Amino acid sequence: MNKSNRILLSLWLMLALTLGLCACAPAPADSAEAGDQPPLPAGPPQIYYVSPTGSDSNPGTRDQPWASPGYASRRLRPGDTLVILGGRYLLREYDADILTPPSGAPDAWITIRGEEGNRPILAGRDDLMTAVNLSGVSYVRIENLEITHDDSARGQAVRFRDGLEILGAPASHIVLQNLYIHHVDEFGMNIQDVENLQILDCRIEYAGFGALGGPAGEHGGWRDVVIRNTSLSWSGHYYQGGDGSNRPYDRPDGFGIEPSAGPILLEGVIAEHNYGDGLDSKAANTTIRQSIVANNACDGIKLWGPGSRIENTLIYGRGDGNPDPTPWAAIVIAPEDQPDAQFEIVNVTVDDFLGQNYLMYVQYDYPDVSAHVTVRNTIFSARGPESPIYLAPASTLVADHNLFFFPQNDILLIHGDQTYTCANLAALGAGNLCGDPRFVLPAWGETGDYHLQPGSPALGAGASEGAPAVDLENRPRGAPPDLGAYQH
Repeated sequence: MNKSNRILLSLWLMLALTLGLCACAPAPADSAEAGDQPPLPAGPPQIYYVSPTGSDSNPGTRDQPWASPGYASRRLRPGDTLVILGGRYLLREYDADILTPPSGAPDAWITIRGEEGNRPILAGRDDLMTAVNLSGVSYVRIENLEITHDDSARGQAVRFRDGLEILGAPASHIVLQNLYIHHVDEFGMNIQDVENLQILDCRIEYAGFGALGGPAGEHGGWRDVVIRNTSLSWSGHYYQGGDGSNRPYDRPDGFGIEPSAGPILLEGVIAEHNYGDGLDSKAANTTIRQSIVANNACDGIKLWGPGSRIENTLIYGRGDGNPDPTPWAAIVIAPEDQPDAQFEIVNVTVDDFLGQNYLMYVQYDYPDVSAHVTVRNTIFSARGPESPIYLAPASTLVADHNLFFFPQNDILLIHGDQTYTCANLAALGAGNLCGDPRFVLPAWGETGDYHLQPGSPALGAGASEGAPAVDLENRPRGAPPDLGAYQH
């Protein structure tokens, strides 16, 4: 080939590549195999809109919004915001109707939020898997949405599984705020592996399998998680259109997660009327503070992971008004085969009416594996019969400045072969005493008031060392502080 022909061939190849005519040119990144809808072209961050009266052929502006939240979520780019305008959106088609945003970036989060003052409803039906799928994504905020089943559906069409999912692929840097998830068949949020998750100002109620939970992690489980000012209640009281009596899972928790390194912070959480446990964490470094765990059918708080702590928290109403004896307890400490795990219980109020089981037990199933528990400034009220505290022989207890009220029990605490009563309580530790705490309104199956009345022996009876600076309601602690979750 002479030089002129080589030049002509080179020019032809350049033209072919430019026009995309060459068979060796790469396929577009957003081909049909990569998803139903490609993101919008690159450009500065935008705000897009969805409306029940919109159309997916629109450009997604405020005046010409899209119609489908699922369609719109797939078109976002890092930095974009999608506003879902008020109204009702039916989600039924897998997986086109499911909100599935791409990842944002550290300096360009993707935000999907409901219209302020007019929160939209995402109503799932026809056994749809979930409303929001965040599996494998990062730097995403979901805000101000109501997620529930389609209450106009009939028969099997009423079924709708999880409110939100992170399954299979780990997610990170997720903020879920001001979400109201209720009346779903499985989990409110079904999460397997996540790092740096915030759940803020949410209500998750009437979930058939539990408010927050998920399968055992494959990539570290739940890590660096904050759950704040959130209600996790009434789990199991709904399933597939009914009251939950036909649910296949018999113990749905308010919060129930599998092992991880944590840390997990639950602050300002309310967990009540769950058919399972109130709060059940297998994660290490779990902290529960300024929370109310009330009237749950099974255990109140159950901690498995070392380095965990309960403070400024009220726990009462085990059994939720059902008089049948159960093997559950207000507090369970169960690190199982993890020796020398440390736990702290500080300024906590515990009240149990049902009795006929331990008020609190430590390492009951692993009596020869040591756990080390510190209990300080805490009120233990066991109004029912046969309800002492149990501590396995190999475990240790540091207990000081606590009030015990066990009117139907001679024995307050069993530690191996040693038993403690009001007569020898001083041997347990400094500042421990017996007496009626004089709660304003103790309750069982109903809402109680566990503030202290004047004349309570718990007033000013605490130790300042290790006590939180404020009480459950953010009131400053005195010096010395009151016992229990509330400062008088």
